[in-house]
Amino acid sequence: MKEIPYETGSYYIFDRAYNKFSQLLSINQIGAYFVVRAKKNLQCKTIKWKRRLPKNVLSDCTIELTTYKSSNDYPKRLRLVRYYDEEQDREFVFLTNATQISSLVVAELYKNRWQIELFFKWLKQHLKIKKFWGTTENAVRIQIYIAISTYLLVSIVKHDMQLDRSIYEILQILSISLTDKTHLKDLFDKTKFQYDKDRFGFNEPNLFNV
Repeated sequence: MKEIPYETGSYYIFDRAYNKFSQLLSINQIGAYFVVRAKKNLQCKTIKWKRRLPKNVLSDCTIELTTYKSSNDYPKRLRLVRYYDEEQDREFVFLTNATQISSLVVAELYKNRWQIELFFKWLKQHLKIKKFWGTTENAVRIQIYIAISTYLLVSIVKHDMQLDRSIYEILQILSISLTDKTHLKDLFDKTKFQYDKDRFGFNEPNLFNV
């Protein structure tokens, strides 16, 4: 949290691992806003609460932290929003210093953060990015752009050739056929395997034999 260049008026969304109230106070002091998912063992007292709540908002109240360390790290009042997500059939509790937005917007901000998490999960599963070769922003962007471009090109091949195969299987076939000059249509027609080792017999060479 110390490494983030916080900007006045911006919103920062955190998961439960970031219940570091001294850092959250720093965000508040520069005029920025945060939404953080509260830990289950949060200890606080309710100062006031709203009575008319929108659908799926279970409570929207103003609180004060009650444990010695937490109250010293964040002596100001906080807003607590308890929200029920129908899709996941789960209840979420959020802490925020943003009092000017609705409780539904608080929940939506966190949901948008979760979409980023799902995007990274998709990257790992479909683009097979297991590590970044460079650590600069430009290097990371280039690697992701190349991986997405490759994925889209394979998707176009799948669509145009009307292949009854998954993107993963097509990538699998191409990855072990880099030096194969067979026409793509013939390559996909003759390749009937589920795993890499089925592409070649044990006595036939392939790119991964050493």
